[in-house]
Amino acid sequence: MAEPGSSAALLLPLLLALGSLSVSSVHAGDVCVSDALLSAPLNVTIRELEVNSAVVTWEILEGDPVIGFAITQQKKDVRMLRFIQEVNTTTRSCALWDLDEDTEYIVHVQSISMGGSSPPSQPVLFRTPRESEKMASKSPDEVTVEEVGQAAQLRAGELIIIVVVLVMWAGVIALFCRQYDIIKDNEPNNNKDKAKNSSECSTPEHPQGGLLRSNV
Repeated sequence: MAEPGSSAALLLPLLLALGSLSVSSVHAGDVCVSDALLSAPLNVTIRELEVNSAVVTWEILEGDPVIGFAITQQKKDVRMLRFIQEVNTTTRSCALWDLDEDTEYIVHVQSISMGGSSPPSQPVLFRTPRESEKMASKSPDEVTVEEVGQAAQLRAGELIIIVVVLVMWAGVIALFCRQYDIIKDNEPNNNKDKAKNSSECSTPEHPQGGLLRSNV
C-alpha cells in the first residue's frame, strides 16, 4: 500500500501540467476571439480607373481596432500576386500602379490590428481600359496637366521660330538697303564717266551725229 506522502508527490506534477494546459488554452482562445472580432473591410470600390493605374477604397466597421491594411492584387487567371501592406495608418484607400491596359484584375482588402489580420473582403473584379478608349471617352473641354505642359512647350517653340524668321528677314532687308545705297551712290559717277567718254570721242570739225557737207 502506497504512503500518503508518495501519492501527493505523484499528483503534484500532474496538477501542474493540467494547469499549464488550461492556461495556454485560455490564451489561445482569447487570440481567436480577438481575431474574430475584426471584421473584413466593406464597400470595396475601384475609383479613378486609368490605363495603367487605379485607386481602391474601402470602409471598416466603427470601433474596429484597425492599425493598417493589406491588399492582394492579382491578374485574372494568373497565379502571381502583388501584396501591398501598410501599418500605422488610418487611410482607407490605396493606389494600384503599373497595371496593364485592357486587363482584368482581382483585388482583396484585409484590415490589420495588433492581434492579426481580418478575413479578406469580397473580391472585386475590374478591367483597365485601352488607351484609345480612354482618349475617346475624354471630354473635349477636359485638359490635363500634361497636355497643358505640352501646349506651353509648343507655344514656346513657335515663338522661337517666329523670332528667328523675323531676325533673318530683318537681316535680308538691311542687306538689300545697303546694296541699294551703294548702287545709288555709284550712279552719278557712272553718268559722269559716260559723259566724259562721249565728249572725248566727238571732234570740233565733225560734231557727233552731224552730216558732212561738200562745197560745190
